[in-house]
Amino acid sequence: MTNSNLTARNMKRIPVYKFYKHKYGDELLVDVISYEKMMTDIRRTPVFSETFYSITLVLGGDTSVAINGRLRKLERGLIICSIPGEVWSFEDNPQLDALNLVFEKEFLLSFFSDPHFLDHFTYLQADRSSPFLMTDETAFERILTLYQEMRHEITDYAQKDQHILRAMLYETMMLLQRVPVVDAQQVETVQRSLTDIPVSRYVDDFVQLVSVHFREEHGTEFYADRLCITPNYLNKIVRQTLGKSAKTYILDQILAEACRLLRYTTLSVSDIATQLHFDTATYFVRIFGKHIGQTPLAYRVKTQSPEK
Repeated sequence: MTNSNLTARNMKRIPVYKFYKHKYGDELLVDVISYEKMMTDIRRTPVFSETFYSITLVLGGDTSVAINGRLRKLERGLIICSIPGEVWSFEDNPQLDALNLVFEKEFLLSFFSDPHFLDHFTYLQADRSSPFLMTDETAFERILTLYQEMRHEITDYAQKDQHILRAMLYETMMLLQRVPVVDAQQVETVQRSLTDIPVSRYVDDFVQLVSVHFREEHGTEFYADRLCITPNYLNKIVRQTLGKSAKTYILDQILAEACRLLRYTTLSVSDIATQLHFDTATYFVRIFGKHIGQTPLAYRVKTQSPEK
């Protein structure tokens, strides 16, 4: 295979895959999917982006993949770690046997009180040296067992136990901290040929800036100024990469933090509104209700009630 299979893709727009939250009925923000079910879509659109986290365990196959322009020949035991907004590029007609663990960050943040919890995992950081890890046989078998047990919990039980799934996901992530990184070949032309805008650098920097400043800076102008680009341009590249506008992405982080504070602290609604720099508590309540579907107090009562 030559690199041209991965680079010669002139596309006006990169397909963006979003998490299927209600695939099993009630909302579930974690899933384990066989690549056998994904290959039809991948062969039709071998270049794509995702709005969720993805940790792929390679069981076998004969293909290569580039993640944000970093290329790797796939083999048994390899793990591909992808964060929201990164661009996948498969070679034509890929042959791959793998299991894909996918999740939304809210699945973990709804339990762990640290809003930067995922930042502690080096293999999920935007500036990591490589998106690829390589297991030894012992780690491979242990992680494969966890994937299979998660699939069993998801597919074989009408009532999925989210605590069990969260525990198994957490165990998997901790195990991956011990798995060594393997080098990836840099193929910068992959990224440049996909679209006429920088796919990754500005968006990665935007996501990092939002994680630091979202509590006090709600407008896109602040982030565009820090990146030395226009708000319209920022919205364009964020929408193409993450599938939502920059303003919506910022609001999502604000509301996630509001939900965390309501669930895990005793701060009043007024105090939370102040901490998140809303002009008034009334405005905060209106925005929260519009997007979450209930008042902050109703959300607090519901999430702090014992599960039945």
